[in-house]
Amino acid sequence: MKRLFGTDGIRGVAGEFPLDAGTVERIGRALAVSLAAAAGRPPRVVLGRDTRESGPPIEEAFVRGVAAEGGRADRAGILTTPAIACVARLLGYDAGVVISASHNPYRDNGIKIFSGHGQKLPDRLEAAIERRVLDGEDAAGDELPMEAWRPASGGGAGPPAARPEDLRRRYDAWLGEAVGAHASLRGVRIVLDCANGAASSLAPEVFGRLGAEVTALSASPDGRNINEDCGALHPQRLAAEVVRLGARLGLAFDGDADRCVAVDASGRVLDGDYILYLLARDLNGAGRLEGGLVVGTVMSNLWLERALHAEGIRLLRAQVGDKYVLEEMQRGGIALGGEQSGHVIFLDRATAGDGILTGLLFADLVRRTGIDLAAWAATINPCPQVLLNVPVRSRPALESHPRIGPAIREEELRLAGRGRLLVRYSGTEPKARIMVEGESRSAVEECASRLKMLIQEEIG
Repeated sequence: MKRLFGTDGIRGVAGEFPLDAGTVERIGRALAVSLAAAAGRPPRVVLGRDTRESGPPIEEAFVRGVAAEGGRADRAGILTTPAIACVARLLGYDAGVVISASHNPYRDNGIKIFSGHGQKLPDRLEAAIERRVLDGEDAAGDELPMEAWRPASGGGAGPPAARPEDLRRRYDAWLGEAVGAHASLRGVRIVLDCANGAASSLAPEVFGRLGAEVTALSASPDGRNINEDCGALHPQRLAAEVVRLGARLGLAFDGDADRCVAVDASGRVLDGDYILYLLARDLNGAGRLEGGLVVGTVMSNLWLERALHAEGIRLLRAQVGDKYVLEEMQRGGIALGGEQSGHVIFLDRATAGDGILTGLLFADLVRRTGIDLAAWAATINPCPQVLLNVPVRSRPALESHPRIGPAIREEELRLAGRGRLLVRYSGTEPKARIMVEGESRSAVEECASRLKMLIQEEIG
């Protein structure tokens, strides 16, 4: 079980372990040591943060740690997570680091680490950093292979020092290239919810430059209002504003802008499954969906799998977490993947979920195809889905447990053809997670309840 890293980096309450100054400094030192061992020279890191008031002191502690091991950290200031992944890859940094807790409340914060390739770290590298931080151990050489860290440029002395405005401009220019010269949002009225986060100034500028008539909500961060009743997890105000203004589309980002959800003209919220389906259908129609494959996760709703199948597209399921989606995409050379939460990855353009890029490409699709989003979305009936967390005192193998294993198999037989069941342990907490999805809400709820009671009896 992971001790520091969760599904998406290190996260916790700002100022408390593992985000106290001493531990953050050790994390910076551990990263610098790992990078130096792989590159054979002092490492160069690019560092960004979201708008939380705790960001600057955590950044200071991290920079001290990197500097203590002879490294250099270029500060990008407030910049989105995907922007840091992008400039790390394009400018030849050894790693990119983001101080952010994504969609969490302002009291939380976190540390996300990207390799020089712009990818989140594989589990084995996170484990090696954990050991250096918590145990003071050097990782074995085969756990820190040079190719996992080497910058996309191939190494060398690293990039020259860069100013925050230069790093932002480089990402801004890349966004224009990634969307394409022919993309246009001229005349499209769009409402953007920036979650009072890292996209607050950047997103309205980018959409406006493509010709959209932009109304920006939650774009005035004060250090404490990030994600507060706004953004991708709280799109209710956005939905109301889209209806009030008669806008064509609404888009909501989270605090570090690596995810995006949409709102149609009727005020209906469209999660990542809706976005992924329309993007996949569009790419497939243009002959750009190699192999007719798309990557989702174990949480992607059953309606998405069935709807893609009707289009001749197969959905592959990865673990929850956009880094696992990316790994599956890279294994099969798959062009598109994403999560229900709104992380979407375009393999020919990026190596991480990028909310602004997703929003731009989705808005361009809506304008270009003329689709009536509200009419289409009204025809979609997602399958009821129940998620339960059960605290456990031990973690025996679930499939081979004498009572839990047979019960899981029995429930799977009950759902056969009409639903899905997933029972797994949390990677960071002593909990078993139960996900049941099916055509009948009552059947789904009863199945989840039976399994919860059994797990509580046996290992709770």
